[in-house]
Amino acid sequence: MGFTNRIINKMKDALQGEKVSRITIILVVYDILAVNASYFFALLLRFDFIFSKIDQKFLDGFFWFAPIYTFVCIVLFIFLRLYRSVWRFASYIELERVTISSLISSLFMVGTTILWGIRMPISYYIMGGIMQFVAILSARFAYRFVLLLREGRGLRNYGKRKDDARIMLIGAGAAGRRILRDIKRSPDINGRVMVIIDDNEDKWEHYIDGVLIAGGRDSILENVDKYNVNKIFLAIPSASPQDRRDILNICQQTDCELRNLPNMYQLLLGKVSVSAMKKVSVEDLLGRDPIRTDMREVYEFVNNKVVLVTGGGGSIGSELCRQIAAHGPKQLIIFDVYENNAYEIQNELRENYIDLNLVTLIGSVRDSRKMYQVFEKYHPDIVYHAAAHKHVPLMEDSPCEAIKNNAIGTYKTAYAAMTHGCKRFVLISTDKAVNPTNVMGASKRLCEMIIQSFDYMIKAGRASEIPQIFTHLGEENADKDGTGSVFQNIETQFVAVRFGNVLGSNGSVIPLFRKQIEKGGPVTVTHPDIIRYFMTIPEAVGLVMLAGTYAKGGEIFVLDMGSPVKIVDLAKNLIRQMGLKVDEDIKIQFTGLRPGEKLYEEKLMAEEGLKTTENELIHIGQPIPFDVDLFLKQLESLMDLAYANKEEKMIVKLKEMVSTYVSK
Repeated sequence: MGFTNRIINKMKDALQGEKVSRITIILVVYDILAVNASYFFALLLRFDFIFSKIDQKFLDGFFWFAPIYTFVCIVLFIFLRLYRSVWRFASYIELERVTISSLISSLFMVGTTILWGIRMPISYYIMGGIMQFVAILSARFAYRFVLLLREGRGLRNYGKRKDDARIMLIGAGAAGRRILRDIKRSPDINGRVMVIIDDNEDKWEHYIDGVLIAGGRDSILENVDKYNVNKIFLAIPSASPQDRRDILNICQQTDCELRNLPNMYQLLLGKVSVSAMKKVSVEDLLGRDPIRTDMREVYEFVNNKVVLVTGGGGSIGSELCRQIAAHGPKQLIIFDVYENNAYEIQNELRENYIDLNLVTLIGSVRDSRKMYQVFEKYHPDIVYHAAAHKHVPLMEDSPCEAIKNNAIGTYKTAYAAMTHGCKRFVLISTDKAVNPTNVMGASKRLCEMIIQSFDYMIKAGRASEIPQIFTHLGEENADKDGTGSVFQNIETQFVAVRFGNVLGSNGSVIPLFRKQIEKGGPVTVTHPDIIRYFMTIPEAVGLVMLAGTYAKGGEIFVLDMGSPVKIVDLAKNLIRQMGLKVDEDIKIQFTGLRPGEKLYEEKLMAEEGLKTTENELIHIGQPIPFDVDLFLKQLESLMDLAYANKEEKMIVKLKEMVSTYVSK
């Protein structure tokens, strides 16, 4: 015991602050016994396990050198982290470390004993080293070995499972093999892989863990029927977006539930498992590749700037706040009229960005006095104007609110930005502003015209002639001295960004369809032929931020969103993705076009042309000329009609101002 205690005390000194757990102490004690027992048994083996036959010089040499050798071994094991590994997950790295430690310690044994004149039998060195390696390794891999035995029993029972899930695995590469083995080894997964699909013809008619690779993507439908498949797992993270879309489009023709391993990062990080499989998102089925923007330029533009995001609690606004917060603004100001939305994004940002200088303000862009106070106090360098009413049917029922919030709110925010030294003002617009057939679209076209008007007046040196319009709510002019000094050296650049529907945004069609499916249907679609352009929230935000860097003033940036998508196809895809059958489990009901709704959306008016930018998928629309002075006078009249709630007269005035607006 005294010998063991001395070694343990030396070990505590060697650990020097390492966190020593009970398991670590047990392993240390075991190793002390193992390294000594290994060489002692090697000595016994040399003399046929007859202790009395062992020469005294060999016994003296063993007992003299044992403490030194034990201490060196334990220090070596610490250095090679043999006490820091999680042995239930022991793998090649741990085997390599045990092997290296055994080789080094054996060489130390041989070299030191010979150097000090302690002559031991050759078999002592050989067998002692081997037995030490086996003893050290077996203790650490014992638990791992038990797990493998259990997995082996699971593999033997795998073929006997009577599971509800009959799975087709697409992808016979590294990710596919890991998914297959994860399914086989886990007793908690109620499923069995029936067949594998891979486009590599060299793999066809071969087996992985007893499962046939039956063919390429062209055989998906055939094998779904042949093997009665009800789930498809897509495990090809390295596939191009086009290949992934083509395969998914084939899978969508089945009634199988789809799961997808999203990207290569999971493979590289070793996170490939059934739990990593996600439901196929509608974004995977868009008719184009994701928009890739060089965000370095964008973030350099935002870095160390005071940035204001109006409507900062909405779908686009909150994502803007996330992206801006991640890249070092001097100050980020969230401005929203809805306190719940603002509260949620505020808490999220404070949790994720502790050092962020964050200000959250509640207010309406329709309040001139409030907007002046915000700009006077914080002097934002950049404004992303996302505040707007966007629901077409609701705005048809409340047209005056659409004008007050969207058009007049944009005007007041833009005016405050211009008079307080803001450098960039980026308006978020919509493709519904093109040849609008509803009040919401017409109001957003007004917003674009406001931006164009401000840009024109500034470049013409007539910024002081832009009227500061007010409502009849007692708002005051912030420029109380009337000198007009605020109009000296105005440098604000106004631009608009126009894009289509945003997948997954608040109130968009995808969340609505999901709720309807979860309730058992029916899924309501207005018309079997209705189509829309779609983009993802990150793409929309990337474009908005990119517009801020490209801006020279007055541009309307337009995204090439590829081919439009039929809404009824989105509904069918969502139903299938949730493992249900169209018209059998969930019915689709056509309700007819709503007031102001078009069968299709346009990205540009016929009169507009396109100019290219550095990004081939982002274009600049050439604004339609209009009489700016007349427009600014009409806008004040339109505001008066909106606040007086004279809907019919306001609609007439709106048609005068937006010549392309045709109400239905």
